[in-house]
Amino acid sequence: MFPTPIEKQSQGIQTAYKAMLPVALLLWLGPLLAVALFSVKPGADFTNANYWGLPSSFEFAQNYGQVFFNSDMPRYLLNSFLITVPTVIGAVALSAMTGFALGIYKFKANLWIFFMFVAGNFVPFQILMVPVRDLTLDMGLYNTKTGLVLFHIAFQTGFCTLFMRNFIRALPFELIEAARVEGVSEWRIFWYVVLPLMKPALAALSVLIFTFIWNDYFWAVVLTQGPESQPVTAGITSFNSQFRAAYHMMSAGSIVAALPPVAMFFLMQKHFIAGLTLGAVK
Repeated sequence: MFPTPIEKQSQGIQTAYKAMLPVALLLWLGPLLAVALFSVKPGADFTNANYWGLPSSFEFAQNYGQVFFNSDMPRYLLNSFLITVPTVIGAVALSAMTGFALGIYKFKANLWIFFMFVAGNFVPFQILMVPVRDLTLDMGLYNTKTGLVLFHIAFQTGFCTLFMRNFIRALPFELIEAARVEGVSEWRIFWYVVLPLMKPALAALSVLIFTFIWNDYFWAVVLTQGPESQPVTAGITSFNSQFRAAYHMMSAGSIVAALPPVAMFFLMQKHFIAGLTLGAVK
């Protein structure tokens, strides 16, 4: 039923496996290395079709200096933080409370409500483009960071509730029963008993949602326009002019835009791995 571990395969298969690992790694890192290489090339290299060769001159300071000091990239980065951080807080907080209600309380519509949260994850978000855009226009939220935050929270809460509800159901129910016997209110049970036990799940979910929202491009283009509200993923295209694409500047901007989620992952790596593996082994 399960694949045989590579350690138990024949020597020939193990050798082929080890030989293919560097190839697979190079294929995976190839685009990232290309973007990093493009970010230090001068614009003339693209005009002269020097796409994959070594840079004719290294323009690291010039390209990244222009990204930070001669463009709206700092504003786009600030917009991304102002959109991503409230979204993470809102989605995680709502899903923690919803997961507690669906995971602890037993009532008739419990399973149906849970299915509604899960079903929303299977709806292709592209088909929601027109109604969501019209709704933001009707509510006066189009081209605002507030509108993007509210709709990101709405779209992410379903997945977060699925994550939290399953995690809470794995907690020892005896702890909650003991607190109820002592006369502790339900809100205090959630705050002082359940929430401290959810720290690994909260950390793992926060890293995932932060990455999802920070890297979002679709809704950033659909619901915002201009440096006053667009996040960095959409703002990178501002380096292009009508008749010319500044690929070296876009590459430098892409490297800068990728740094915050990478930094957050490494800062939260210990909690992230603990949250994903907690309960995997009894």
